Amino acid sequence: MTISKNKTKQSSYTAEDIEVLEGLEPVRKRPGMFIAGTDTPSGLHQLVDEILDNSIDEAMNGFADKIVVILHQDQQSVTITDNGRGIPVDMHPKFKKPTLEIILTTLHAGGKFSGKNYQTSGGLHGVGSSVVNALSEELVATITREGKTYQQNFSRGKPTSSLKTIKTDAKKTASCGSSHGTSIFFRPDSEIFNQRKFSISYIRNTVQTKTYLNPGLKITLIDEASKIQEEFCYLDGLKSYLAQLIQDQKETVVGENFLINKEDGISISIALAWTENPKEEFLSFANGIYTHDGGSHEIGVKSGIVRAIRNYMNVHKVQTKGLKITADDIREGLICLVSVKIPSALYQAQFQGQTKSKLNNPEITPLVENALRILEQQLNQKPSIAQAIMGRVLLAAKARTASREAVQSIRRKVGVSHRLNLPGKLADCSGNKQELTELFIVEGDSAGGSAKQGRDRNIQAVLPLRGKVLNTITSNGKKIVENKEFSNIISALGCGFDNDVRLEKLRYGKIIILTDADSDGMHIGTLLMAFFFKHIRALIEAGHLYLGNPPLYGIFPKGSSLETSSASFKSQKAKAKKTGVATKTKARVSNVYWAYSDEELEVILKKHKLSNPRIVRYKGLGEMNPETLWETTLDPENRTLLRVTISDAQLANQELEALMGSDTQRRYEMIQASADVVEIDV
Repeated sequence: MTISKNKTKQSSYTAEDIEVLEGLEPVRKRPGMFIAGTDTPSGLHQLVDEILDNSIDEAMNGFADKIVVILHQDQQSVTITDNGRGIPVDMHPKFKKPTLEIILTTLHAGGKFSGKNYQTSGGLHGVGSSVVNALSEELVATITREGKTYQQNFSRGKPTSSLKTIKTDAKKTASCGSSHGTSIFFRPDSEIFNQRKFSISYIRNTVQTKTYLNPGLKITLIDEASKIQEEFCYLDGLKSYLAQLIQDQKETVVGENFLINKEDGISISIALAWTENPKEEFLSFANGIYTHDGGSHEIGVKSGIVRAIRNYMNVHKVQTKGLKITADDIREGLICLVSVKIPSALYQAQFQGQTKSKLNNPEITPLVENALRILEQQLNQKPSIAQAIMGRVLLAAKARTASREAVQSIRRKVGVSHRLNLPGKLADCSGNKQELTELFIVEGDSAGGSAKQGRDRNIQAVLPLRGKVLNTITSNGKKIVENKEFSNIISALGCGFDNDVRLEKLRYGKIIILTDADSDGMHIGTLLMAFFFKHIRALIEAGHLYLGNPPLYGIFPKGSSLETSSASFKSQKAKAKKTGVATKTKARVSNVYWAYSDEELEVILKKHKLSNPRIVRYKGLGEMNPETLWETTLDPENRTLLRVTISDAQLANQELEALMGSDTQRRYEMIQASADVVEIDV
């Protein structure tokens, strides 16, 4: 490799080129370092989590027992109030500013770095409140303590007022009915976030989870827009949480629920149950924080469960009928919750990043694993229940063996190294580098025809589907393997599904669901996303799944025509066919506007003051000419792709079960609660 120097006179690099970001500038410059992005719902809602977790820390340490969360009328601002001690407001001895101001305007400022003020806490870095402040166009902090109420205003990380005493009758001003506490109002910054509307269902799920993890804590949630107020308080902790999950998912429990609570230097709580569902579900928490990527405590609970079952099978000589029992067989159908609370005096909790998605303390794993010895004792005490669970494990082993044989059968037929054996309707691409290639899953042969003609054959493959696909939320693995459409998808991807997913075998870097811009298209897209979520979730987690975004309208100004671009497009296609080399650059349709919604259509017509334009509404992708489909939807340089991500797997699973599960009453209630209903007097 040769490295050549840039010898241009313009390439000076001196001390003047070095920027030093002060205060909260790093947060505003690079918010992705502190929250889960500014263009995803998870990033926006993390602001709620950061403020709420501060109140939860007060509760975990015995200083608060009530919290009020208000989603305001505009759905873009939130107030969180607790009856804890209240953030200190006295002058900081070193910085000569109110401590409240220091905490909200300085990174790494807080009272959780030692165990003096908080024995256990989810906040560790001293950046949560200041990050929220930096990313809010308005934040108001109201503190009630020592008989007085104080308030200070901020905007984009900077104080816009001094700390003021606003009232002296503290008992009347504390919304939690206490003479002490903290209240934070904030509105996210429109300069930072693409959309600022909060989801009440996300906040509700978060609030409910926090009360499950902190028995006796009462949290009131108020949605001003719907005028609904809910109170959450659970005395049984994880026991109630597990029962709610089983009820929401309409699961049938095999045996009974198991509950384990143990103090082993740290507080360990585990609730688990085997169900008839073929999937396993683990939810892990550390110091009240949902660790959606697991970590050392989740590793400990998984290995502890496997060890307890294996020990029981060995001691009682359970007959496996020639089956090899794997850890996946033992955990199939499990719903398991594990919560650990780590005292700072014993261990310093080590989370991965500010989003705290994973617990990294290796010393926690053996402590949690050892706690599962109680499970083995419970099985020994209840032989009939233990036998039912052993039967469930053997059934899982049989199903896994049958499923693997079916997948291997598909692989043998497909032979991913032999392109001629791929699904018949697949128009494959000539490239074979995963990171460069794309697979478009399109709706119907008509759309497939346009996509096949309009694509770049070097990097883009097209797989048309026939009609609406199977609802995988209510179908088992055998039905999916036998279903022609999903069998084709599995074959084309080449990475397997369910417990046999191997992403290194994935044949395309981007899997793009491309359906019509109507209700049927959205339904098919939802069915496909449900399939990937349930059976190839690793593909979503690795960032490979996307939604295409075709336009709903084409607006052609008077005198514009597609003839010129069509002719150019066809000549390039003919040249590519003659030379055997596909072109990467196709002609663009000029002087045409594309609208992706009715609202956008109105904006374009008003903005450009178009006189008698020709407006074409595309009922389906098959109605688009190949060149139009290329320009608007396929061309990597001009298209818009929406990456599918999972911000909360538990909430996503609940929503899918409600929308597409077998419980019609639950779906009806969800539609009633979410739909915009207009009453008509007839």
